[in-house]
Amino acid sequence: MSEYELHELSMLVGNKLKEKGLWITCAESCTGGWVAKTITDIAGSSAWFDRGFVTYSNAAKHDLLGVSEATLNEFGAVSEETVREMAQGALHAAGANLALSISGIAGPDGGSEAKPVGTVWFGFADSEGRILAKKRQFAGGRESVRLQAAVFSLQTALNEFLKK
Repeated sequence: MSEYELHELSMLVGNKLKEKGLWITCAESCTGGWVAKTITDIAGSSAWFDRGFVTYSNAAKHDLLGVSEATLNEFGAVSEETVREMAQGALHAAGANLALSISGIAGPDGGSEAKPVGTVWFGFADSEGRILAKKRQFAGGRESVRLQAAVFSLQTALNEFLKK
């Protein structure tokens, strides 16, 4: 997917949010704010986006989103447990209706046998109490992994939370 297609996807998400009168927030690690940038590239996005969180370090995940130090120590930053807590923390901190979180290993370094480069976990939480976590393994270099992660997060938000 290209950045143009990501922009088009962000417009679709924004239109659904506006139509439903909902607010979205995001807690990003490996994407470094790319999803928030993509959302705010859309004119009028202040009607559905107020704030996002770039929590690249474990300390930021804990301090800004309330991710438990025990979770980070036991499961690591790139885990189902962490992205669930990130999404819930962002949802509450932003007072949003929908939150997405992303934590992964974009590379080229940092991977392991258990969590190779390209491993990305996604978390989603909404104000109705629904929580969803998904893991993907993306191929390609750092930029490609980050782009694929941004696309997957918005596409999942659209398909799982905004299609109704």
